[in-house]
Amino acid sequence: MTFDLLFRGVTVVDGTGAEPYLADVATRDDRVVAIGDLVGAQAQRVIEGNGRCLMPGFIDVHTHDDTHVIRTPEMLAKIAQGVTTVIVGNCGISASPVTLPGPPPDPMNLLGRQEAFVYPTFDAYAAAVEQAVPSVNVAALVGHTALRANVMPRFDRPALEVELDAMCQTLDDALHAGAIGLSSGLAYTNAKQAPMAEVQRLVDIVGAHGALYTTHMRNEHDGLLDSLQESFATARHAGADLVISHLKCAGAGNWGRAPLALAALEKAASEQPCHCDCYPYSASSTTLDAWRVDGQMEIYITWSDPHPEMAKQTLKDIAAQWGVSQVEATERLRPAGAIYHMMSEDDVRRILAHPLSMVGSDGLPNDPNPHPRLWGTFPRVLAHYCRDLKLFDLAEAVRKMTGLSAARFRLQDRGVVREGAFADLTLVDMARIEDVATYSDPCRQAPGIDLVVVNGVVSYEDGKVQRRHGRMLRRQRAPIVD
Repeated sequence: MTFDLLFRGVTVVDGTGAEPYLADVATRDDRVVAIGDLVGAQAQRVIEGNGRCLMPGFIDVHTHDDTHVIRTPEMLAKIAQGVTTVIVGNCGISASPVTLPGPPPDPMNLLGRQEAFVYPTFDAYAAAVEQAVPSVNVAALVGHTALRANVMPRFDRPALEVELDAMCQTLDDALHAGAIGLSSGLAYTNAKQAPMAEVQRLVDIVGAHGALYTTHMRNEHDGLLDSLQESFATARHAGADLVISHLKCAGAGNWGRAPLALAALEKAASEQPCHCDCYPYSASSTTLDAWRVDGQMEIYITWSDPHPEMAKQTLKDIAAQWGVSQVEATERLRPAGAIYHMMSEDDVRRILAHPLSMVGSDGLPNDPNPHPRLWGTFPRVLAHYCRDLKLFDLAEAVRKMTGLSAARFRLQDRGVVREGAFADLTLVDMARIEDVATYSDPCRQAPGIDLVVVNGVVSYEDGKVQRRHGRMLRRQRAPIVD
């Protein structure tokens, strides 16, 4: 028997949370076909373990890579971290199914600031991904904000019945076409005025399809606990699985409440399927909004359409240069992007360590000065939090980035190293891996991710994308048991 790839003597961290073990692993075509002592086996290519770990390819459950997988299909920022699958369409923002009457409104401009990024149907988006052949797999959510933007001339009100009917039909069509669920971004200006009843109509459709609901909640600051309860109730009524997006305790007045938020999540999870995702940093990054400006936290401007010369400075310094308040400076700069230093490290660690949390980068690839999480999230979990701080053991770290994520997002036969699973694999040197992306120098590749296999093909090695072999992953109808 001849294999395509044969990894000899690797430490297998299989993505299930089980104890790592030493074995040989072989692939043929796009699958793992043998694991064990494969002495004497032949292969087109043999890769010696040399003390390294073989893990499932990481699944980035929270991305805004919707257009990036088409425009820049090499996806170096992701595959260089060992990521083999990205979930797009988060926070209510998706590139499909979208037909805009004008330029993309804030925050949809996070996907690009030209109208050309939109795809009128989910099938059109899927076809564009398949034609681009990105280096990573792609699964897509439909954004509530995107659905609103299709039919509403202004966003400072609930959707009218006729508008909501159109939104529901578009969502239903997309779910039939293979979208994996619905996302909402209820904290953003163009979704804030959507009442629970509007969201409920849409999530009920998600539940009827057996799909997933993810939410950037209405309030991650002082309304955190109430927003959690709204999210639980919406998903429970619909019978839909729930993921709380980038769970955090935002703002200094909210620090220390992670135990309360996690207790609420645990209680809900005992009654309905729900998890959260998080990123391993105490600063967030999104559009610049006046309601976020509290005069206390440091806010770093990453881009500004009217004042591009002010990028890479703090809002405080810009306001001082102009002789105005930070709120007035914000209005002058918008539309703009920013990094907000709004969380406590202790809360970040508590949420990251919790068994119900998955890892997502929430990186913004269209940002000219991105948050380091775009390039550094997964190496940071492995190097900083697992190896150095010992926040969790290696098996648990990998489970949070692979097996748990695949189960929750129903990615059949992915996220695990086992016979019959897809050969999405990452070869990691745990002695060398380091998160080297910083706020001042964010676009840096991590050492220690030595080789990445996507659907059976060596796609990243020697610091470069070797081949592109990603696929569009459409929703699996049958639930996967975690």
